[in-house]
Amino acid sequence: MGDVAMTIPVLRAFTAQYPNVKLTVVTKPFFRPFFKTIPNVEVFEANIKTKHKGVFGLWKLSKELKALQFDVVADLHNVLRSRILKLFFFGKQVVQIDKGRQEKKALTNGQSFKQLKTTHQRYADVFEKLGFKIDLTHPVFPKKANLSSKYLDVIGSDLKPWIGIAPYAAFVGKMYPIDLMKTVIEALSKTHKIILFGAGNNEAQNLEAIANPIENTINLAGKFSLEEELDIISNLDLMLAMDSGNAHLASMLGVKVITIWGVTHPYAGFLPFNHTMDSVILADRKVYPKIPTSVYGNKLPEGYQNAMRSISPEVIIEKAITALK
Repeated sequence: MGDVAMTIPVLRAFTAQYPNVKLTVVTKPFFRPFFKTIPNVEVFEANIKTKHKGVFGLWKLSKELKALQFDVVADLHNVLRSRILKLFFFGKQVVQIDKGRQEKKALTNGQSFKQLKTTHQRYADVFEKLGFKIDLTHPVFPKKANLSSKYLDVIGSDLKPWIGIAPYAAFVGKMYPIDLMKTVIEALSKTHKIILFGAGNNEAQNLEAIANPIENTINLAGKFSLEEELDIISNLDLMLAMDSGNAHLASMLGVKVITIWGVTHPYAGFLPFNHTMDSVILADRKVYPKIPTSVYGNKLPEGYQNAMRSISPEVIIEKAITALK
């Protein structure tokens, strides 16, 4: 989800700078709402679990896409599925993203420690190779969504600033401990409206248990569709998230974001769009020198289970309050 969300600022810049070029975005149906605020973009749904599943399904997908008479292909994913699809586009120019795998490998194995090219710039590079240079330095974001009573009946309509908090991540090494996050929520809820975001099922139940006893705190997990959640996120004053998809959802909508990093690091290129290192909170690399242990956080070396605990709740609370001044 985060990878798709990171394409949005780049596509928005593209359509602003090349208004006469039509973009057709091939993506999963679930991600369609991401693109609703971008003009001149058509979403073509790839149903990779049904009719577009497997090699034969990708061949069918290629036939459907070629009927649209596109001119060139920008592969912003560069995975096995898109490489197979590329073979079916014989005769069409296809440029695939350079993910910088060797540079990232050097970063995660300790051979180097430096800021790598951002994922947003890597996306822009694909378009430049196709003849469309994109300037990402003057972003324009969509307006905040108008929230009807359907939303406000759940969230409330008081005038406290809204802080979204997304405490979960795909891997435990990227997640701030829940007991410490409760301390953060309790402190910030005294002067702000706290809105908790997460996926359905277990996350929703856990977030409900966190929100219930804390004043000015609401759990939204499992209560709204993705499109509706995006409308709510667009109205936040601040999003506090891990190195996760919610950080990128907020930043693509122009919302101020603070990210908390455990065993991953922004140097790998996943800093939220239009943000700087001033917006991040990092685990103590002096104590945990192998950070980043991987690009995506799926490797947790022995002894690194408590890397996130090197960040005190007070540091996060102060950072959030300062960001809202």
